[in-house]
Amino acid sequence: MTSARFRHFAAIDWSGAAGERHRGIALAICDEGAAAPKLVRPGHRWSRPEVLGWLQNALPADTLVGMDLGISLAFADKGAFFPGWAESPADARALWALIDRVCADEPHLSVGAFVDHAEASPHFRRHGGREGSAFGGGRGRFRVTELAQQALGCKPYSNFNLVGAAQVGKSSLSGMRVLHRLQGRLPVWPIDPLPETGSVICEIYTTIAAMAAGRSAARSKIRDAGELDTALARLGSAPSGLEGAVDDHTSDALITAAWLRKVAHDPALWRPAGLTDEIARTEGWTFGAT
Repeated sequence: MTSARFRHFAAIDWSGAAGERHRGIALAICDEGAAAPKLVRPGHRWSRPEVLGWLQNALPADTLVGMDLGISLAFADKGAFFPGWAESPADARALWALIDRVCADEPHLSVGAFVDHAEASPHFRRHGGREGSAFGGGRGRFRVTELAQQALGCKPYSNFNLVGAAQVGKSSLSGMRVLHRLQGRLPVWPIDPLPETGSVICEIYTTIAAMAAGRSAARSKIRDAGELDTALARLGSAPSGLEGAVDDHTSDALITAAWLRKVAHDPALWRPAGLTDEIARTEGWTFGAT
């Protein structure tokens, strides 16, 4: 892996919230060199299908795309995504296909039909105090990569948890619908092997990028342009050109795009110690979780 493998670096701060358009979605991209990452369509409130369309039709060649969501669910801890369900998928791609099929009539790439599905719902913690009998209690089930995130000092949440401001379950499930629809067009590392050329999607956790930029896990969110520029400078990037207050979705996307540019050439990040062939096929991995 060399720095010339990719020529562009994009980060997508994602949202699984209800509705069509979301303040929580932000796209940032940068080229090689030190120029600051820029927002794609600044001021635009994206829908999830629009992001899918951008990935399908407007993504520059040889781009490393980081999406801030979980690309799969816990599997290794119990040998299945949904133990006891005869239709429990055998790998991540089959999981994506199942979610997209169950939610075929859901607008905006939403996932309500899946989390309320009779066989799937017992495995989730849902709103209204509805904790499924198979959720497992506590913080829920974790993937191997989420345990690696935790070892770095991050505070990951189970993708089976759909409750609370910090939950990532719904965003992850809706993101899996996007990944399913990109099949054959964009490889998703490490579920797909890293190809020698072309664009690739990977899972990111923006806190890892923020920590590399000098922030702590507890102070990973940046809402001030001056602090944003300080973080970008730590990543070898020119200032953002923004002033005053900045929403944390914007800052997460900008910082993570700059971080991807800085570290994408590091072979160790593409070969983390805990990533086996089986984990790659079923649970996937978070880029940067070593």
